[in-house]
Amino acid sequence: MVYHYAELIHRQAEKYGSRTALKYRDDKANKWVKISWQTFSDKVWLTAKAMAEFGVDIQENIGICSQNMPQCLYTDFAAYANRAVSIPLYATNSTAQIEFIVNDAQIRTLFVGEQLQYNNAFKVQKESLFLERLIVFDHDVIFNPDDTTSIYFEDFLKLGDNSNAESTVRVRMNEANAEDLATIIYTSGTTGDSKGVMLYHAQYLQAMHIHDIRLPYITDKDLAMCFLPLTHIFEKAWVYFCLHRGAKVAINRDPKMIQTTLPEIHPTMMCNVPRFWEKVYVGVHEKINSFPPLVQKFFLHAIKTGRIHNLEYRNKKITPPLSLRIKFFLYNKTAFTLLKRVLGIERGKVFPVAGAPLADKVNEFLQSVNIPIIYGYGLSETTASVCCYPLVGFVIGSIGEVMPEVEVRIDESNNEILVKGKTVTTGYYKRTEENKRLFTEDGFLRTGDAGYLEGNVLFFTERIKDLYKTSNGKYIAPQAIEGLISSDKYIEQIAVIGDKRKFVSALIVPSYPLIKAYAEQKGMTYDNMEKLLLNNEIHRMIESRIEEHQRDLASYERIKRFTLLPQPFTMEGRELTDTLKLRRNVIQEKYAAQIDAMYEE
Repeated sequence: MVYHYAELIHRQAEKYGSRTALKYRDDKANKWVKISWQTFSDKVWLTAKAMAEFGVDIQENIGICSQNMPQCLYTDFAAYANRAVSIPLYATNSTAQIEFIVNDAQIRTLFVGEQLQYNNAFKVQKESLFLERLIVFDHDVIFNPDDTTSIYFEDFLKLGDNSNAESTVRVRMNEANAEDLATIIYTSGTTGDSKGVMLYHAQYLQAMHIHDIRLPYITDKDLAMCFLPLTHIFEKAWVYFCLHRGAKVAINRDPKMIQTTLPEIHPTMMCNVPRFWEKVYVGVHEKINSFPPLVQKFFLHAIKTGRIHNLEYRNKKITPPLSLRIKFFLYNKTAFTLLKRVLGIERGKVFPVAGAPLADKVNEFLQSVNIPIIYGYGLSETTASVCCYPLVGFVIGSIGEVMPEVEVRIDESNNEILVKGKTVTTGYYKRTEENKRLFTEDGFLRTGDAGYLEGNVLFFTERIKDLYKTSNGKYIAPQAIEGLISSDKYIEQIAVIGDKRKFVSALIVPSYPLIKAYAEQKGMTYDNMEKLLLNNEIHRMIESRIEEHQRDLASYERIKRFTLLPQPFTMEGRELTDTLKLRRNVIQEKYAAQIDAMYEE
């Protein structure tokens, strides 16, 4: 049964009562705190009543600017009970980004997490024509002396403790329907201003339905780690699906703590972006290379055995030979279990991966060591999943099989992936002209991504707007090249350059700790990182690693020159979006001098 989000948590509380629904880490006490389904329901109910008493109207836009916290979910589901619209903002959003969304959506009430979010939001409130009040989740936040309107979340909850508020919420819950607007997800905006993707309850309910069909093995015995920001449609839709299935959700508040929290929680599920798994890939190979030769041989043979067993037999639904099954069983119980235990994922059942291209060699490695990732593809505009891997029978190099009841076709003119279905948005908030261009005449969403279909299996090639055309007339797909190179342990970030240029070049952010270790090993002396990165020996080492990764590329696709950067690309520096995608126009402008220097004769 797929319940409307206005009643989902309360229905689950009736079913599960005192069973754990959520967990969060109390850093002061250094322990995880459990929240039962009944308590979850009670908190949502109190929040909903307080909203009604606070004057939140039906289909009014409210905002949530916070890192992941249980209060984010209380607020979401309380908004749905009031038939209000929940708009998530990234905890890392700048004052300007908050101001844009507040003004665009005319947000009167904004829920904020910690001191940083409060400080930024209060600056906006002082100048805003719309923002009237802030509700603060973290009681340790210190209010500005001039602040006369903000209130702590726990004090806010007390406002709705009356019969009028209760009656209002009950009436609204009874009238809640699939045609109500549920959320507006503002895109992170690789170019230009963010756009608000409108998602109705009908789209979320359909998303739950098709995931029930594709992922029937997710049960109320599972435990999901909520790691990506709940602002991200991937994490938001995934957490909602987990709650819909009755699974427990552990909320990771600080992204930097994930290496601590994973071994504490031992989740069976966690959705993530490819960069997380690229770092696992690099870290494991780095560790293997540090072992004595015999131990190295053991681990490399284990990985090879896993690849043959899992990809050449199990994935093709072929029974492996007995000798292979025995070897795989032994390696799985030793090498693979040890690896996963160190990461804290030895109980893993499924780890969805999406949000960016995943390099085939990283994908094959994870499958080989029995880490059960399911790679997929989706957008905010499609309520996340368009396609994903099945547990077996997936095709390496693809982005998965098209989801049930979702239609995909390829535009013959430019190979654009077009999507149609009940999970697809109706358009962008207040963007009438853009909405006209968003859909084909027969109602297919233009994704902006290029790809191709083989039967029901979808392949991604490139973001169409990211395609470069060199001055020689050759088309270059920078993401594909970046995916190949970024799996190298010495390369942390890479931006491929080449549009209207004679050849392909790259700006590279190396792994500074590994570069320092390499320099020490070679006896190099240097004053600072900037000078070290100008060292010819460092340059030659990176060049040889790049050549190794790109040997299968066509000559016109290969990186001919590169520049090593002493500072990383960051969200604060505007080179990255909140979902960690490259803002290519910002990078082109910010590093224009370095780029031009690479093309000097």
